[in-house]
Amino acid sequence: MTAEIVYKGELRCEMKHLTSGEIVVTDAPIDNHGKGQTFSPTDIVAAACGSCALTVMGIAARTHNILLDGTKVSVLKVMVNNPRKISEVYLDFYFPPNNYSQKEKDILEHTARTCPVLLSLNPELKQNLKFHY
Repeated sequence: MTAEIVYKGELRCEMKHLTSGEIVVTDAPIDNHGKGQTFSPTDIVAAACGSCALTVMGIAARTHNILLDGTKVSVLKVMVNNPRKISEVYLDFYFPPNNYSQKEKDILEHTARTCPVLLSLNPELKQNLKFHY
């Protein structure tokens, strides 16, 4: 098993990662009857896109000796109704100052676009990735 989730009431859940014991709390967003006091489940999906992309980019960077430490990704999630779902995810990657070669950029960008989370999402979800070097 990966996680155990307990409904705490008031549209809040507590997710426990069973291997590490780490806890993540989710809240329904304000625009969907919640308090919005922490990540919503759809926020976590969107954030997982950025985290997964950075993680596999880190693996590629280690393999190809590319500087990646300090790289940041800004995540924007766009929701639609009927049915309520994530329609778009915007990921903007900001790299530390470095003279990245075109080969290094190609490796990093391909790796980001093919991370397991992005590949697992519905093909209708628009994925907008931008890379700022």
